[in-house]
Amino acid sequence: MGSLTGKVAIVTGASRGIGRATAERLARDDVSVVVNYAKSADEAQAVVDAIVTRGGKALAVQADISRLEDIRRLFRETVEHLGKLDILVANAGYSVFKPLAEITEEDFDQTYTLNAKGTFFCLQEALRHLADGGKIVCISTIGTELNLPGGSCYFGSKAAVEQFCRVLAKEVAPRGITVNIISPGFVETKMLKDSFANLDSTVPQQLIAMTPLARLGQPEDIADTVAFLVSHGARWITRQNIAVDGGIISR
Repeated sequence: MGSLTGKVAIVTGASRGIGRATAERLARDDVSVVVNYAKSADEAQAVVDAIVTRGGKALAVQADISRLEDIRRLFRETVEHLGKLDILVANAGYSVFKPLAEITEEDFDQTYTLNAKGTFFCLQEALRHLADGGKIVCISTIGTELNLPGGSCYFGSKAAVEQFCRVLAKEVAPRGITVNIISPGFVETKMLKDSFANLDSTVPQQLIAMTPLARLGQPEDIADTVAFLVSHGARWITRQNIAVDGGIISR
């Protein structure tokens, strides 16, 4: 991988899970990282402290990605404090798993306001600040292909994100900006545990049994792929949806 020294990245939803692993991984590649969070100030500061302790540079910025004014402030503060923007990792998300017949209007609005609307306007705002040759990575899910029961609302919101990225990649190609998607498999995060909290206790073993590499993913598995996609080594990769899932699906 080429050096990312001097680059500036925003990672949304970076106080825990995949977002935290990504922020810490990029910092190890000498990227200055904005650790975005909505409510978990202490956890976000812990990420910043961990990065700074290792000699990296990081800044925690509170912004609720479901609110347009917060999105604009996030990008504005990034440029004000760090001088520019080279990388956006749109990771913040919300999931609800229920049969379609049981999804409430509140469930739908909360899911789509953050996952679809929030990501859309993060992408739009990024274009106003992102340097030519910049990198965008959005986090989706293999659920858009697996279509597991209970995932209609969540998977639909992520399918929208995938379409945003496919179109945007063509629009920004003349600027040398790449836009890619990572679709994680079953990754051991709080979101996964919360999603299956009310299901049978054998579900984790069922998920492992579905996975050819026979384990749940770790946030670092996704973070390493993000680090590659924003590196010089991925300079000719754009408009791709890469499944990082232990071999469950094949495109």
